[in-house]
Amino acid sequence: MTNPFPFSAIVGQDEMKTAMILTAIDPGIGGVLVFGDRGTGKSTAVRALAALLPPIKVVKGCPVNSETAAQVPGWANLTSHKTAMVPTPVVDLPLGVTEDRVTGALDIEKALTKGEKAFQAGLLARANRGYLYIDEVNLLEDHIVDLLLDVAQSGENVVEREGLSIRHPARFVLVGSGNPEEGELRPQLLDRFGLSVEVASPKDIDTRVEVIRRRDAFENDNSAFMLRWQAEDAAIRERILTARKGIKSLKAPEQTLRDVAELCLALGSDGLRGELTLLKAARAFAAWREDTAIGRDHIRAVAAMSLRHRLRRDPLDEAGSGARVSRVVQDVLA
Repeated sequence: MTNPFPFSAIVGQDEMKTAMILTAIDPGIGGVLVFGDRGTGKSTAVRALAALLPPIKVVKGCPVNSETAAQVPGWANLTSHKTAMVPTPVVDLPLGVTEDRVTGALDIEKALTKGEKAFQAGLLARANRGYLYIDEVNLLEDHIVDLLLDVAQSGENVVEREGLSIRHPARFVLVGSGNPEEGELRPQLLDRFGLSVEVASPKDIDTRVEVIRRRDAFENDNSAFMLRWQAEDAAIRERILTARKGIKSLKAPEQTLRDVAELCLALGSDGLRGELTLLKAARAFAAWREDTAIGRDHIRAVAAMSLRHRLRRDPLDEAGSGARVSRVVQDVLA
């Protein structure tokens, strides 16, 4: 089976699916962090959404998925500039990966056989215009985290080593998943994720049975199962494409800006990245619902996923960060 599990067939996990959709509408939101139990559909959702999105146009053979020949880096040395439509890339960044594998490095084979100083693109190049997925992101080595912080900030990968001086675009939606019981995420990387969601295994029998039923059908009657969910996935894709067009015309009223600032101030979130992310997420949610203006309903809907990972810890508050956000939203936006 080569087809990913259909996005619309994922049972429950509505907050996670909404967060994924919002980043598909506006990648500038900054990616999604998914924390929760194992086996709750985290990696399935990433691959399902990427498969649902329309294919992207790339120059054949371009290592950074350039859309036109003019964008192909000079070091690529392509003999043909023909284009093709390919699925939105999803690249896994495994634990224990080396820096050379992530950023790219000298092509040793060409250096030894041809005496050429050529660049071999890394995972960041392959992820350009797509998704970079990191499972167990909280266990990622510090020097790789530092590297990702730089690239996520600039949208460009810079390699200066072994006599090479290479720059190429590296704009991707960063999706990380992990189990909070296995370690905490560094605050610097935590703040780089636009949205954060928490997932858990379903507690009721009917939901668990439905998960089993759909997964069993996917594995044992794949063609019929994919056909069953084809229309639902197509409807989501059309809504995303419509929202991408409509989001540019959505202006933020002065009251919306004040609500966003007041909410973040009341929560004590550090810096201004919280306000900016909350506004972007609210705008994307309004576009998803095909509304004509951003209002308090949109802010309420995305406040928890935009802000829960930006709060300072309160040892006297036993409630989770999501509950704290909900309480403050109720007070500020009552």
